[in-house]
Amino acid sequence: MSFILMIVAMIAIFYFFIIGPQQKKQKKINAFRESLKKGDKVMTAGGIYGRIREIKDTYILLEIDNNVTIKIDKNSIYQSMQDVTESGTGVANK
Repeated sequence: MSFILMIVAMIAIFYFFIIGPQQKKQKKINAFRESLKKGDKVMTAGGIYGRIREIKDTYILLEIDNNVTIKIDKNSIYQSMQDVTESGTGVANK
């Protein structure tokens, strides 16, 4: 009986310390990606900085320079430039 209680306790610990916080983080990231709009300055997961030119269901057209636009997956948007400058990371702070 004590073995079953230990297993249940370990599952509860994993949930509260690993699974629960990860789910919260993923919800926050999804909400951020859904709130993106044309003209927002963002950074991709690959470290490319640009301004959103157009948003579709699965991809974004990102303008990285004058008349230079790339098509990227919507899930590769990492954070907004505002988040980068507030956290002190990235080129925006230099």
